[in-house]
Amino acid sequence: MAEQVWSRPELIVISVLVFLCAGFVKGLVGLGLPTISLGLMTVFVGVEKAMVLILWPAFLTNLWQGVSGGHFKVLVEKLWPFLVAAVSMLAAGTFILTRLPEGAADLLLGMLMAGYAIPSLAGVKFLIPERSRTFAGIAAGLVNGIFSGLTGSYTVPGVMYLQALGLKRDELIQAMGLLFLLSTIALAVSLSGFGMMGWQETLASLLLVAPALSGVWFGQRTRRQVSEAAFRRLILASILALGFYLIPLGLWRLMH
Repeated sequence: MAEQVWSRPELIVISVLVFLCAGFVKGLVGLGLPTISLGLMTVFVGVEKAMVLILWPAFLTNLWQGVSGGHFKVLVEKLWPFLVAAVSMLAAGTFILTRLPEGAADLLLGMLMAGYAIPSLAGVKFLIPERSRTFAGIAAGLVNGIFSGLTGSYTVPGVMYLQALGLKRDELIQAMGLLFLLSTIALAVSLSGFGMMGWQETLASLLLVAPALSGVWFGQRTRRQVSEAAFRRLILASILALGFYLIPLGLWRLMH
């Protein structure tokens, strides 16, 4: 990828714009950078190289999101079974990725996102009782890990589980950051283990951190102008938009 980018100026411009836009969405709603950047870059460099490209931008933006906010200790104590489960199953998802037809995972993920966001935007609320949170967290984490390894997107059903806990806006943002941070680290280890992490793609990934962080900064500034209720609707709308984006992308990959 590095040689391809440096020898193709148009691909440099495309990469910078993709990560700038994906970073803005992440700064605004706390998610979306891997899904958007992976989906768009796959069109130009293929899914395996695109998964490597997202690693450094995802790691550093999620580190920023996961350690800031003032709720780190409380969230780790509350969410550790969910987080451990999500990390432990990610390698299994990467293994399945090497066996599935390209596009199948994106199609399924998009359908799940849309299936969750549509009723939620219509006013249906998903809440998990206190007594069921540990079991639900482990189950959600295991499924989330598989999808993370399959698609490079850490959203489903992890963000849905975190929303169902009734976390406040700043808690939800930091909790998503912790999930995404640990998942990014596990994805890097998994990709390396399966021989999918070349040094050229890793270098290109590192250089794309600058536009990603710039986008996050602008998104965070915009987020401060949004109310708590509007923020929750914005997250759901973003999940729905990502779902509607992944469904045709998955179909396109299956047919090519």
